[in-house]
Amino acid sequence: MGMTLRNVGASPFGRKVRLAAAVLGLADQITIEAADTMNPEDSLRGQNPLGKIPALILDDGRVLYDSRVIIEYLDTIAGGGKLIPSEIDARFQALTGAALADGILDAGILIVYEGRFRPDIEPYGPWIGYQLGKIERGLAALSAAPPPIEPVTVGAIGAACAIGYLDFRKQLDWRPGHPKLVSWLDAFAAAVPAFDETRPDRI
Repeated sequence: MGMTLRNVGASPFGRKVRLAAAVLGLADQITIEAADTMNPEDSLRGQNPLGKIPALILDDGRVLYDSRVIIEYLDTIAGGGKLIPSEIDARFQALTGAALADGILDAGILIVYEGRFRPDIEPYGPWIGYQLGKIERGLAALSAAPPPIEPVTVGAIGAACAIGYLDFRKQLDWRPGHPKLVSWLDAFAAAVPAFDETRPDRI
């Protein structure tokens, strides 16, 4: 089985998929292919009509998107119940944690886009504050109950990628106020070597 992951190197959502593949032992079955989401000539828009990454092209030509769907697919072909637990309480704890992490990522990306796509306009303070509020509340929730690292679930992968993205883009200085999360991220990085290998500043 061979799969192709259309991705942008610094994408935290693409990083989630790469971590999932590594944890599941599927990384060697996936070829990474760069995508240019802003280029209308890129084949990405034919593969995913939304023109978003990540998108996973299966060996029969079918395309899966977005990261949540791709990770569930990888978990399924790896036997199921690994990153997304089968037991009901653990399952929905992991899925809720993954949703929280995605929300932090969405807010962080919107802050980045505010400057990237409106460079001639001063960032709108209330909008930035609104997004920062989501991030800060999300970090507080993660700090109060960090996701388990053993076994690794979609909740832990999402949390690590969300926090890692804040380190990379520096939307806010989160570390001084969340020492528990700093320790948790260090422990996750030690348990999942692919986290360090997929750092966006290394790509």
